[in-house]
Amino acid sequence: MEQIPAWMLIPFAMMLLSIAILPLLPKVGEWWEENKNKLIVSLILGIPVGIWLCLHGMSHDLMHQMIYDYVPFILLLMALFVTTGGICIKGDLVAKPITNTIIMAIGWVLASFMGTTGAAMLLIRLLLETIKQRKFKVHTVLFFIAIVANCGGLLSPLGDPPLFLLFQKGASFTWWLNNMLGEWAVTGALLLIVYFVVDTYYYKKEIKGHLENVMADMREKKPLQISGLINVLWLLGVICSTMFINKTYIPAMGAEHAPWYLKLLREWVFIAIIAGSWFTTKKTVRVANNYSWTPILEVACVFLGIFATMTPALMFLEQMKDSIQAVLSQPWQYVYCTGALSAFLDNAPTAMVFNSMAPFGDIAGLANDTYLKAISMGAVFFGSLTYIGNGPNFMVKSIAEQEHIDMPSFFGYMGKFSLIVCLPIYIITQLIFI
Repeated sequence: MEQIPAWMLIPFAMMLLSIAILPLLPKVGEWWEENKNKLIVSLILGIPVGIWLCLHGMSHDLMHQMIYDYVPFILLLMALFVTTGGICIKGDLVAKPITNTIIMAIGWVLASFMGTTGAAMLLIRLLLETIKQRKFKVHTVLFFIAIVANCGGLLSPLGDPPLFLLFQKGASFTWWLNNMLGEWAVTGALLLIVYFVVDTYYYKKEIKGHLENVMADMREKKPLQISGLINVLWLLGVICSTMFINKTYIPAMGAEHAPWYLKLLREWVFIAIIAGSWFTTKKTVRVANNYSWTPILEVACVFLGIFATMTPALMFLEQMKDSIQAVLSQPWQYVYCTGALSAFLDNAPTAMVFNSMAPFGDIAGLANDTYLKAISMGAVFFGSLTYIGNGPNFMVKSIAEQEHIDMPSFFGYMGKFSLIVCLPIYIITQLIFI
């Protein structure tokens, strides 16, 4: 097969720069807000890459990336988005720091068992309703992205796509629960403690300078009400489909010459679940939930360009495998290399690339392999370092902006939050465990 030249990484870099820079430009930023324009950019950058790959005999790699990686990725996120979006948890709790922290902690625990997307979509609207009267609330959304939409998903293959792919490669379903409970607990606890301290600071600041906001928050509290519980069953359907509809339980799905529709059997079930959830949920429930297709469509449009343009980027990494292995000789190095690329590439294929480079070979039946821990930690935790590191990040950002919260830009998110709050905590966890 022909080698991928380094210049084929340019479209991917341009895609990332578009996401980072276009929203900041006058007038262009307003143009970028439309999902159809995000799709236009994705197509302009992705189609030439696809044509080049096809002309050079790499159409199979492109097809695999788009059909067997992008489609399952989007349909899983959409299934979780639609089912959890049909569960309406209404209420306006008093937004004291301890209340907000408890909501975060619940999402952190749920993320490993219903996915980071499911947990984030289930709780983000309740959290936004709770903090609605607060003056300072951006920091709460940022910590929610880190804690619930990323770090909480470390304990099972259901938690995050890279872990599911590693499970497919042979790791047992309970491997992460048995081997990474400490990393999950320390990282989550540190993030929750830091959030509680930060939110306490802003809460006291509001009492001194914006007492009317605090009084309105106390005055307008409402008890919790839950509707759309039929979607709990649909959500369980998503979870069970993810666990059991795969080549481990249905070997025919993994056969070399299996037809494409059989290989995508789980995704057909996801489509049925999406339709079932949509038609069995009362319209009033989704209206009360401020449900909108905008966040998931934004993810679909943006990640279409990311998956297409990162195909040669991942192939370039694969062909550099020997050189990379010569440099990466310690497990801790896999934490940061997997993590750095997971922050800018999709963390699922990135985890698979570094899994193929790690010196443990076949991961089936492993007891406590430090390299697998390093790859898992880097892929799951470092997905919170940018908006594009993990699918739910964009969704949470979009939903917050629909509620008129002025979220930081791509670089603002990194400079004001992830690099100064999250990264030091991840380094501490790495130093303790790896």
